Amino acid sequence: MPPSAGPSLSLSEWLVLCLVGEEPRHGFAIARLLGADGSLGQVWRVPKPVVYRALQRLEQLGYVRTTGVQPSTEGPVRSLIDVTPAGREAVSAWLARPASHNRDVRSELLAKLALLDRAGGDPRPLLDAQREQLLPVVTALRERLASATGFDRTITAWRWETVSATLRFLDAVSSAPAAMTPAP
Repeated sequence: MPPSAGPSLSLSEWLVLCLVGEEPRHGFAIARLLGADGSLGQVWRVPKPVVYRALQRLEQLGYVRTTGVQPSTEGPVRSLIDVTPAGREAVSAWLARPASHNRDVRSELLAKLALLDRAGGDPRPLLDAQREQLLPVVTALRERLASATGFDRTITAWRWETVSATLRFLDAVSSAPAAMTPAP
């Protein structure tokens, strides 16, 4: 199923799919990465039951499949899940696509930047695409702010300031992508 024609996934489902796309994993390992102490949990926490529901849905959609089992000393045998070609295509397209709304930058864009960093990918194309997505928005808000009154002015000013702050963030990160990579 092509990513553009595919079903809508939640951010949690996208994160699970992307982590399976890195290497075959079992649900418990994914839950650890997305937990409060996990490397991606600092961006978006996903409870263990949600991880397992996401894996079931992704399997129903044909994005992942069970490829084997892994014995465990901490519990039952764990099913290894791997990404399918359709899942890999969906991941690739999603990681390149900017967040559609400024309100999603905090969660979706930061998650994508974290995943790109884990893969050693260049974040600049995504950062540039996100900037291009938001430039018309900040321009329209600036124009609307000039004539807004009352509470409409207040909410427009809020939106303009938050989009402007996001653009400053994108510029700062774009000019120093190496700063996103932790020191060894």
